[in-house]
This record gives sequence, structure tokens and C-alpha cells, in this order.
Amino acid sequence: MLFKESVQIAITALLSNKLRSILTMLGIIIGVGAVIAMISIGMGVRQNVTDSIASLGSNMLIVTPGSTNQGGVRSAAGSSQRLKLEDAEAIKKKIKNIDYVSPTVNSSYQIVNGNQNWNSSVYGVTPEYLQIRDLSVSTGSFITQADVNSRNRIAVIGTTVAANLFDAQNPVGKNIRINGQPYKVVGVLESKGQSSMGSDQDDIVIIPLTTAQERLMGITYIRSINIQVSSADRIEYVQGQVESLLRQRHHIVGDKEDDFTVRNLTSLMETMNDTTTMLTLFLGSIAAISLIVGGIGIMNIMMVSVTERTREIGIRKALGATFRNIMMQFLIESVVIGVIGGLLGVACGVGLAMGIAELGLFTTVITAAPIVISFGFSVGIGLFFGIYPARKAARLDPIEALRYE
Repeated sequence: MLFKESVQIAITALLSNKLRSILTMLGIIIGVGAVIAMISIGMGVRQNVTDSIASLGSNMLIVTPGSTNQGGVRSAAGSSQRLKLEDAEAIKKKIKNIDYVSPTVNSSYQIVNGNQNWNSSVYGVTPEYLQIRDLSVSTGSFITQADVNSRNRIAVIGTTVAANLFDAQNPVGKNIRINGQPYKVVGVLESKGQSSMGSDQDDIVIIPLTTAQERLMGITYIRSINIQVSSADRIEYVQGQVESLLRQRHHIVGDKEDDFTVRNLTSLMETMNDTTTMLTLFLGSIAAISLIVGGIGIMNIMMVSVTERTREIGIRKALGATFRNIMMQFLIESVVIGVIGGLLGVACGVGLAMGIAELGLFTTVITAAPIVISFGFSVGIGLFFGIYPARKAARLDPIEALRYE
């Protein structure tokens, strides 16, 4: 029997029992659709985490203060005030393989322009912050080293702050008040939109670091040091150098605990990627269980089909059909169920993933790999679970089959 004829017979058999065929395929459709949707959600979570960490800058190290310990009582992480501007300058001067170093301080304040006001995060930074965070200025200019040295009261604002305080006007050259103090707007940042974690990256005001420390916050310490390493393969080496230098500067010897923390964003990203990959595989594995259930459904229906068509099989054998012919006929029928169910499942899975993204419930990432794998798995399920019914049909005694009522 030709392959083409076997396919035609299989499709005819499926069409003769439409409802039963659809119900048989349903397990495969649900399984394939669920696998694609779950994996797309998992990959979307992974993309969110990657984008969130990458938005901080490439090849980054972030130094933050540690916790204080007074009288055996430990305070929160970041409460130490021993991280100084001189530490950042020493890192920049003494450690190689570093492109940029930017110490920062930040706090939230009410920003006022005339009768308009807006609460925003105010960051005190150095000019290198522009390169480290991959920012760009749409109008005006960024802060300069001269502004830092002179403690100038100038500000660069994000588009959200500009829209809420100045509406459609150009803010450059105009004054705003931060904590009751006047600051001249010298630039507006290009919009970066929401971060992958949902925070508004344009809701920010940037002023010179020394201005923030001495004129706005009245502090002598800094809250973080952002370090951009020249290449990814030097990050761990530079991290060790930074830790050694800061221990030396802070007179930390022996087993005494560090009063600072150095975070390696590359290692953090690798760890988070590993975690989200496991999450994606877990979600996909749970969804794949329904594929197995669908395969069992195929075997069940094919067994029923063999029983119903026992007399037909006997006639085919009497007319010269071989073991191989009968085997192929029923195998092709089960594979066709897997193929059609797989195609419908792919359509449902992709549609579901796109719908979830459109509704804003989750970010989804649809790639070819899970589609191809899940479709191939559905075809394999149809083949695997069709073998036993096909063998049973092929091994029927033609005389007994003809006598079957």
C-alpha cells in the first residue's frame, strides 16, 4: 500500500468520526499550547530580569555601604557612613582595567516650579554617570566636572519630571526648587521609559554630587560607587582589587567584617538566568504532562478503532495486505492525529502567549525552539502511543478477523 493512500485512508477514518477525533486531539492541543505559553512566560521573566540588570550598565560593579554594629546590635544593610568620595577617587586612580567610576547619593524630594510640584528621586552624581548608565541628553547639556568642583546648583531632569512641571515648555534655562532651594535646569534626558520591573526611569533629577552632599543633604558620605570595568573577563579581578583597596583604606584587618559590599552584576545576572531557566523548564515540564495524557488518549482511541475495524483488517489481509501494510496504516492514523493536534496546539499556544502580553499580565517571549520541540514531541507522542494498537491490528488472524461481528 502506498504511503499516500495510507494517509488518505487515515484522514477518511478521522473525518468519519469527527467529534471523537477532535476530543482525541484535545489532549495534544492543550499540551502543546500549554508548553508554548508557559515557556514563553518563563522566557519573558528571564528577559525582564536580564533587562533590569543590564539597564544599570554593562560590566558593572556596585560598591554599597555595609551595616553598622553597635553594642552587638546590627542595623540594616547600607546604614554604614564610612564610604567616602575619596574612596571612589582612590579606586579610579589606583586600579587598572576600569573605564568609569561614579560615586552617587540619592534621596526623594518635592520639586517645585511656580505653582506646579512633583515628588521625584534626586541623584547626586559625577559626569561619568552619563556613560555608566548609558544616558543621553535630548535638550541642553549634562553636568560637568566644573559643576562638581564649584558645587553649582544646576539640575538635569527626566522627561516625566519635565512633563509634570513644565508641560510642553522647554525647561532648559528655567529654575526649579528642590527642598526649597533654587536650581537651574541645564538639560533634559532622553526618555528611557519604564524599566523591566515597572519603575519609571524618566522620573529622576540629577545634580552634581558635591552640591547634593553639601548643599542639599548635608552629608559627607556617599551611598554607592558605580564602577564600569573595561571587559567582562576582568570583572572578578577588579572586584578583588576594589575589595583589597577598600579594606586597606578603612583599616580592616584579619577576619574583621567588611563595612562595605561589592556586587558583581555579571555574576548576579548569571545566577538569575540560571534561576529563571530552571523556572522555565519547570513550567514547561508541568505543561508537558498533558501531552502524555493526550498520548494515552490517542492509544485508547486507536485501540477502539482496531476493535471496530477488525472485519476490515481481515478483508485487507485476505486480499494480500501484509503485516507491514496494516502496521503502517494504523501508525499513520495516530501520527496524523499528533500532527493536526500539534499544529492546532501551536496556534493556540502562540495566540495565548500574545494575548497574555497584550493584556499586560506578563511579558512573554515567543521563540522558535519551544514551538519546534513541542510540535515534534506531539508527533512523537502520536507515533509512540500508536505502535501497540498498530501491532495488535497487524497481528490479527485474518480468518478470526473475518468471522468477527
